[in-house]
Amino acid sequence: MNTIVPKPSKEQVSLYLNKWDNLENYSLQEDSLDKLFFELCPNNTSLPDILIKCSCLNDFYSTNIYSIYEVAKHIYELNIDSRLHQGDLNLVNEIADVTIKNKKKRFYSFASKYCSHHFPDIYPIYDSYVEKVLIYFNKIDRFSSFRKHDLKDYTRFKSVILDFKEFYKLDEYSIKQIDRYIWQLGKEYFPRKY
Repeated sequence: MNTIVPKPSKEQVSLYLNKWDNLENYSLQEDSLDKLFFELCPNNTSLPDILIKCSCLNDFYSTNIYSIYEVAKHIYELNIDSRLHQGDLNLVNEIADVTIKNKKKRFYSFASKYCSHHFPDIYPIYDSYVEKVLIYFNKIDRFSSFRKHDLKDYTRFKSVILDFKEFYKLDEYSIKQIDRYIWQLGKEYFPRKY
């Protein structure tokens, strides 16, 4: 079965943003995370604060990180605040790569979410739904020059998101709004098969 996804447009983005506003569980979770990241624990200089943020993200987004303390400690040791404020995209890759019990792990989607929740209009969120939507529309319209593995490098991923916004004339929307649109589109048209 060939999936036909509606072409990105201002009308489609507005439609999905309205849907988002009516998804009480998602919008309330996001409001809670905003309160946590922007008001209660905006900095990353306290390991307990980082641990709370990591735990909430892990729970709300079902990122399945079983050693959340190790991830929080890794973020703490990276001393990320000044780099976050500068919009350092390499930070996502550095947060993603964690060693737990002498095994290298890569929590790339989680790292993009962690940075995005500090600065949502600098750091787009990567996840499998977003990846599928970007690949789908690139096959149709060639809005950017990338391969699937390029999306796992965060600097490249963000440039693809910006290419997507420009190509489909969606510049009036923030990165956070584009995140919400693409994620919902992916969840609807490319659901996970269990």
